[in-house]
Amino acid sequence: MKQEGMLVDKLHMRARQEPEKKPSLVEDAYKALKDAIRNNVFPPGYQGSEQEIALRLGMSRTPVHEAIIRLQEDGLVRVLSKRGVTVCPLAPEDIREIYEVIIAIEAMASELLAALPDEERQLVADELEEATSDMEQALRDDDLLAWAAADDLFHRTLVERCGNSRIRRIAQTLTDQAHRARMLTLKLRSKPTGSIAAHRDIIAAIRKGKAAEAHQQARQHRISARDELVPLIVSVGIKHL
Repeated sequence: MKQEGMLVDKLHMRARQEPEKKPSLVEDAYKALKDAIRNNVFPPGYQGSEQEIALRLGMSRTPVHEAIIRLQEDGLVRVLSKRGVTVCPLAPEDIREIYEVIIAIEAMASELLAALPDEERQLVADELEEATSDMEQALRDDDLLAWAAADDLFHRTLVERCGNSRIRRIAQTLTDQAHRARMLTLKLRSKPTGSIAAHRDIIAAIRKGKAAEAHQQARQHRISARDELVPLIVSVGIKHL
């Protein structure tokens, strides 16, 4: 009986440990695969088996399988019956629609940030300023990849710190898709110097607690990005990205 009790205890301990271990592996696979898609390591239209994807990521197949299910829910991949997995391509009209939602979401997020208590508001503004300063340094170094990473951090901080969990969840997939488009067109666009000034206008409005101004500045910034990016995609003849 004592041995049986010890065995039950071990099984219970293992059962408690397994749920902790599995989500960690799945989360690692999800993040690795999403980053690979966001940065076009797996480009739009890419098609491969789960095993091939797992090998390229240097991960085991089971957590990659779970990650693919989540990414399909996010709209980044599609599982094809007996044909593996494909990375969902986006047409110029898809990018336009994505930006229209991002415009509304980030404007609202900026407004909410400007309405936070002063101490909390200043801390978020400091984070946004740090990301913007990193963008500025990246441009001085002529490092567009570093600029894109810092720009992405700025926009993620806007939605992640605004205090609305639904905005954060909605924004996550959309910003992933918009990031893909920006990465594909990064070297086709003019040097993105205007973004730094626009970011600092948003930060200034947040610091001062001017909610309506923060809303308008963030809205105009994303409208400008849409109006540059979508015509560029059309002009160079990119039908899917």
